[in-house]
Amino acid sequence: MQPFTVIKARDIDFSYDTETRVLNAVNLEIRRGAIFGLLGPNGAGKTTLISLITGLNKPQKGSLEISGMNYDRHRSRILQQLSVVPQDYAFYPQLTVSENLSFFAALSPNKNRKYSIEKAVETTGLDSHKNRVAKHFSGGLKRRLNLAIGLLNNPELLILDEPTVGIDPQSRHFILQAIKSLNEKGTTILYTSHYMEEVEQLCDNIAIMDHGNILMTGKINDLLKQKTHISIQTDREINAKSATLMPFFAQDSFKQQGNQFEAILKDTQKLPELIQKLQANGLNITHIEFGSQTLESLFFKLTRTTLRD
Repeated sequence: MQPFTVIKARDIDFSYDTETRVLNAVNLEIRRGAIFGLLGPNGAGKTTLISLITGLNKPQKGSLEISGMNYDRHRSRILQQLSVVPQDYAFYPQLTVSENLSFFAALSPNKNRKYSIEKAVETTGLDSHKNRVAKHFSGGLKRRLNLAIGLLNNPELLILDEPTVGIDPQSRHFILQAIKSLNEKGTTILYTSHYMEEVEQLCDNIAIMDHGNILMTGKINDLLKQKTHISIQTDREINAKSATLMPFFAQDSFKQQGNQFEAILKDTQKLPELIQKLQANGLNITHIEFGSQTLESLFFKLTRTTLRD
């Protein structure tokens, strides 16, 4: 019987030198069959964490298990079960699709290579491009070839690092559908992306990283329901930092521009009281919107940056 958890990290520390700690007591658990989103700005530690999960680096403290196994005792078995599709192109541009797939399939212990190539081509929609040289491809086709190579060993765990960066809408849709199809067939997927709508569309659970720390992890729907986002416009400039208004908002959550501000409301039941406070201060509300916060607003609240920074 396979373990329920595919990735289990406990109190992981990692540094590239004695002065800079890149990962700090990282705890992460990814269940089998999930599409798990790993989010964080540049320099958050995502790439380093992936390097540990794939065995390129070793935790200096803590423990890491892949499907109940560790790299010290089961390195070969672990590597046979996972595959990484990097953000950079990982194929030979001077070769055709068929030549690339044949070359990389030969590196895999998978004995049924012909079938694996056929399935990878089918999944990524590259059948009509098999004899084309890769360097002439659009960005979308290059991404699809990248993904096809990552599928050749029929991985149980597929790690996708920004798989839709810089591609056309058609290829983006195709890749997202392929990811859903792979997951429906049992593949566990660790997914990093700068595109919030993709993460909300695909992922069951997420973890948000910054400065080597896991800031928050859990089911997307649960995380987004925790607070309510509100946008208010009045007939003149608001002093949103006033002592009478601050208790209504989550700490450091509001952004103000002139007579309009956005913030995270601590308690939705307090909205009528907030409106009364504004009116008591002589402010007439000209526009108000509120609803569950977006993943991007949650990310900004935690990291004080946007995903594209």
